[in-house]
Parts: sequence; structure tokens; C-alpha cells
Amino acid sequence: MRQRTRIVGAEVVDGTGAARVPADVVIDGDRITAMAPRSGHASPQSPSERVIDAAGLVLAPGFIDMHAHSDLALLTDPDHTAKLAQGVTTQVVGQDGISYAPTTAETLPLIRRQILAWNGDLDASDYDWNDVAGYLARLERGIPTNAAFLVPQGNLRMMTVGSGARAAHPAELDSMRGILGDSLDAGAVGMSSGLTYTPGMFADDDELVALCRVVASRGGYWAPHTRGYGRTALDSFAEALDIGRRSGCPVHLTHATMNFPSNRGRAESLLEIVDAAIADGVDVTLDSYPYLPGATTLAALLPSWAHEGGPDAVLARLDDAAARAEITRSLDEVGSDGAHGEVVDWSWIQVAGVSHQEFEWMVGLDLPEIAAVRGVTATNAALDLMLRDSLGTSILMHVGDEQNVQAIMRHSSHCGGSDGLLVGERPHPRAWGTFARYLARYSRELGVLGLEEMVHHLSGTPARRLGLADRGVIRVGAIADLVLFDPQTVADRASFDAPRVAPTGIPYVFLGGRTVIDNGRRVHDHGGPVLAGRVLRRTPGTTGSDAPLRFA
Repeated sequence: MRQRTRIVGAEVVDGTGAARVPADVVIDGDRITAMAPRSGHASPQSPSERVIDAAGLVLAPGFIDMHAHSDLALLTDPDHTAKLAQGVTTQVVGQDGISYAPTTAETLPLIRRQILAWNGDLDASDYDWNDVAGYLARLERGIPTNAAFLVPQGNLRMMTVGSGARAAHPAELDSMRGILGDSLDAGAVGMSSGLTYTPGMFADDDELVALCRVVASRGGYWAPHTRGYGRTALDSFAEALDIGRRSGCPVHLTHATMNFPSNRGRAESLLEIVDAAIADGVDVTLDSYPYLPGATTLAALLPSWAHEGGPDAVLARLDDAAARAEITRSLDEVGSDGAHGEVVDWSWIQVAGVSHQEFEWMVGLDLPEIAAVRGVTATNAALDLMLRDSLGTSILMHVGDEQNVQAIMRHSSHCGGSDGLLVGERPHPRAWGTFARYLARYSRELGVLGLEEMVHHLSGTPARRLGLADRGVIRVGAIADLVLFDPQTVADRASFDAPRVAPTGIPYVFLGGRTVIDNGRRVHDHGGPVLAGRVLRRTPGTTGSDAPLRFA
């Protein structure tokens, strides 16, 4: 029987930034079919209608996580409460220039090893795709949230150039452009880059411009993890925006943060660069997470030259006395580009997850604490762990600045993006808490943004970036991706000590009209969690930031 749901008495915050209005909202099938002034009538009007008394609650569009690392979790974790319990109904995956499509038989094993600490892994036989069309088809078998995919630029380079630190030859660049075009035509919404990760970091600006022109021709956008978020942050952001100028491609600045002591209080300098690019006609958006620590892999701190040749070459350098001495000098004296140009203060670095059980005792400790136990320097403790844990160690980096976090989230082009890793013994709590934390700490408690504007940043603005004409907004005819929350009690509960804890104050979440969180509980159907997610694809042949997406 077709489900009809009437939500009675909610304060509707529609995702546009407009003032809230009291209203009743009707969902019929997958869409909002009626909105009317608040009636207070809570009796079902037909046997198939469910009525939810939403007095005291806010009804908002489902939140869009613009930077998610759920590439495999969408397949392996059908419950997916980490995101659904926050009200997240759409995730953008394929981030930071490295993911699981497109690949070849030669590159897939390298990719699996490289991002094991981000995403975990599947059995080799479960990777039954090699291109973006195949990956999206695999998602279409059933996923817990909507998903949009970015073509990872590092994959393109690995498939054509390899892991070498050199410029692409013209034929290799043509090959990359062809694979990218095919991937976008299969439904990807844009391209991501990880310009501090192998091998995407080895691309020069001309190569990135050439690829971004392909993205622009298909109506997509470019999401760069820039070349540095520390001492070189402003130059790195300026580089990315200049690539947008040269290519005509919209730019979405991935986890736009200004970290490390060298950048304290300097967010306004970043926003001046952003506003100048917008004034020049560049279509710019950005995302951030509402926490001070960041998260990555321990091996990411190594200088870029140490990554040339791929994981086996990295391990060989860590085991070679001369190479290790040069790595140590970069980390301790010069400032590694992998550490964003900063000399590493190891007290910033806390182990969040390991790949080998023998190192589990290190989880939650910082590197000086581990070094003290082992009787070595903190740098040697870090390099030993990278080597012995097969580059699979994930870390927290306590390098953020509160003033910067608040200034960046106020910008009108800002979106929410968790950058949340769902694997590891003690991952960053942003995977479970980002969107509730925006609503609770930064809207209700600190008043950085009013509730209507905050919801706009978490739904309407990212929907525009993605070209989602019928999501990210509450109006008649829109897809019923919705979240009901209590504005007085919504709060994140995930912490650095207990990161996998769902927020409070979000009793209902709807995905394509189907209830997926009901009275705070994940909804099951036919013996398993309801899988109401859709693959969101950019329509082939469209251009511009308002190009529509279709769903599979």
C-alpha cells in the first residue's frame, strides 16, 4: 500500500534561508504534495495515511554531506546510522582524488592499500566493477542514503602516468581526458583532486586546467583538496581558484580550513581570495566541518618525494637509512609539504586507528606518549609505525583554530561537509556528529548563524552546487528528503573518546518519502534496514551550475 504521511504542526525551515513558517506538510509517494497553514488536526484522513504530530519540531530538507568517505560503507553498512541519524540524506563520495573507480587490474590493489585507513576494504572478489558506470550500477542495487560521485583525478593519473613525479605526456593527458569524459557521461557530478596525495599531487596546473575544462564542458564542478592547509594555505587556495578562472570550471573548496599556528585568525584572508574569485566570475562554494582537529593517515605527513612510486616505494624508503634521515630532516627541520609546509609538532598527532592488531595499544595516544613507551624519538616512533603498520595508520591532527572555523562557516557560499571516516578504532567524531553540531553548538548556542541560514548552508546551498533542482528545499513537488528535529534539544554526542554515538533531538528522517528514522530508531523492512537511497547523476549534455541531476 502506498504510504501517505501528514506532518502536522511543524515549523518549516524550507532550506532557502527564508524565515520559518508554521505549516502542515503532506508526503505522498516520494514527493511533497501539499503544504498548508498549521491545522492542528492530527487524525488520519484515510487508512493509508500516517499522521506525525510535529508540534515543537522543525521540519527541514534532508542535509547534504558535501565531503563524505562512505565509498565502501554505502555497500557494507546498510544500517548507516552514522549519517542517517544526523538527518543526512545525500552524500558526495569519490573525494580527495582517490577512490575505487575508474580503475584497472593493476591500479585497484594500489588504491585499496593507499586508502585502507580511510575506508576499510572489501574482499577482492567483491570489486566487480572497474569504471564509474559499474560502480554506480553497484550502488543502485541498494544504498541507505542518496549518493553522488566525483571522478578522482588521482585515479586518472595512476591509470595513465603511474605514480611517478613527472608531467603527463600529451598522449597521457588525452587519455585522462577521455576517461574523465566517459566517467562524467556515466553520471559523475564532477572531479575531485587530492593535491597532497599520491599521485594526484604530481599534476601541474596546466594538467589540472585541461581536466577541469572537460568537467566544465559536462556541467560538473571541481573539488580540490588543495596543496596545503598550513603555511602554504593561502597560496594553495589561490592556485585552485586560478585554475577555476583559467578553465571556466566551478570550484568547490574541499574542507576549507586554515590550520596550524601559522594561520591563527587568518580566515578573513582566505575569504578575501574567495570573494575576489567570485567577483571575477568563478562559481565558488566551499565546505567545512565544525571541529578543530582534522583527520588523515599518518603517512600523509611524509614529504611528497617519499610517495613517488607508490606504497611499496614508500615502505622501502622508510626502511632505508639514508632516505629515512632525509625524511626526518623534512619533518623536523624543513617542513614537510605533506604536513602542509609545517615542521611537525608530534604532540598534535594522535593515533585514531591501526591496520595491525599488535598496535592497538597506541590508539588514543599521541606520538610523544608512544615514543616514551618505546624509548625512541617521536619522529622515529612515527616512521616505525608507518613501516610496521603498512601505511594503514589513521590519525587525528589537533591543529585547528576556532576563530577560523566560525568565520569560514559564515560565508554565503559555505556548505557542510563531514570529511568523516567511518573506520578505525577511534575515528574522528565528525563522522557521527557534524550536522547536529552545526545546529546545536554553532547555531543555538553560539549564534554564529541563525537556524534558517544554517539549514540553508546544510541543504539549499549544497543542493545548488550539485544541481539538485528538487532537493534541498521544502516546497510542493520537491522530493521528500526531510528531517524533523527539536531545535531546543538537538545535539551531537559523539566525542573523541566515544566517536560512534548518534545525536539526540532528531526523531524522524525521510528519504524519498520513506521513513528511515522513526522515533529515533532506524527503520527495518523485510528483515533488514530500509534502503531508500538513490544514485544521483548529472544529466549528460548539460552545462552550468544549474544543470539538473537525475536519479537512478
